[in-house]
Amino acid sequence: MKLSLRDLDVRNRAVLVRVDFNVPLEEKDGAQIITDDTRIRETLPTVGFLRERGAKVILMAHLGRPKGQPTPKYSLAPIARHLADLLHAPVDFAPDCVGAEAEAKVAALVPGGVLLLENLRFHAEEEANDDSFSKGLARLADIYVNDAFGAAHRAHASTAGVAAHVKQAAMGFLMEKELKYLQGELADPPRPFVVILGGSKVSDKIGVIKSLMQKADVFLIGGAMAYTFDAARGIPVGKSRVEADKLDLAKEILALAEAKKVKFLLPVDSIETQEIKPGAATRATKEGAGVDEGWMGVDVGPITIEHFKAEIARAQTVLWNGPMGIFEIEEFSHGTFSIARALAECEGISIIGGGDSVTAVQQSGLAERMTFLSTGGGASLELLEGKDLPGVSALTEKA
Repeated sequence: MKLSLRDLDVRNRAVLVRVDFNVPLEEKDGAQIITDDTRIRETLPTVGFLRERGAKVILMAHLGRPKGQPTPKYSLAPIARHLADLLHAPVDFAPDCVGAEAEAKVAALVPGGVLLLENLRFHAEEEANDDSFSKGLARLADIYVNDAFGAAHRAHASTAGVAAHVKQAAMGFLMEKELKYLQGELADPPRPFVVILGGSKVSDKIGVIKSLMQKADVFLIGGAMAYTFDAARGIPVGKSRVEADKLDLAKEILALAEAKKVKFLLPVDSIETQEIKPGAATRATKEGAGVDEGWMGVDVGPITIEHFKAEIARAQTVLWNGPMGIFEIEEFSHGTFSIARALAECEGISIIGGGDSVTAVQQSGLAERMTFLSTGGGASLELLEGKDLPGVSALTEKA
């Protein structure tokens, strides 16, 4: 068990907190505007806890892919202003994350004060997990807290390296919550345990499928990855997206499900189209017939939706990762949003495993009715695969 924020004495101590502020921005009237501040809001319990207990709070994060060079459009300055609004308190901003200027800003912090450092990825040493850069970060604080679950699968200086150079390295409240639901709740889940997987590639989910095959009762498969399974079974897929080099892998998974007597449900009908664009003409395929020649599958069909809803209604635990279709286009979104509604009505535990699934749930307006929405895409997948996350492994073990 890793050390938690609750185990720390933080009064009058400088606490360096890795957060995930990699939020979507768009330029408007020459300014960078945050279009979704979910990740920032998720850090407020940790920041608030530290401030209330008189810690000097130093936040560090990355934004975008500046490739190791200072890049104005990836500056965290707009994040500092937004965070100040959310906290109803001043947030100071350091124009660099290491060095004399950052150290001077830290020295000026008062108990309860908050400082946000400039983008970690303005230094190539961050992603290289450079030890001297890790030491430079560690010099800023007495204690390190990792609350950036979305970056915990990366062995970077700010997620893994820095922990070796501080006396105590603990998990924040968001990290603790992510591990509770994606690890603790799924260790021995209430049954039936239903896993819903979508997205474009079987190869992206193979580790998750094999790991969860040990404990799931039912798999519901949607998205483009379903057409790779159909192609492996000899069902017509038309011009649908298929991983032609993964057909043997798909057959292996189907055989594994059969051997373990796990229900592995693939779509029996699809919504097909001839062009992927808003307003495109669509039609539902016939049950069991596959996708027509010259057409491509872009969503699960109405019969499949009813089958999937029936399984979700019986579930006591549901894990969902990956949309059922190209939900960004209204005509191809019905399957994904139907699943979101079914989960909102489900009486069991509903865990949304990050990435596009969370986006879809938020767009559906049903986020408040889910048990838990993960903030990590890649991190949640790796955790579900049973992999160790470097950002978690580096933390101090609880005595």
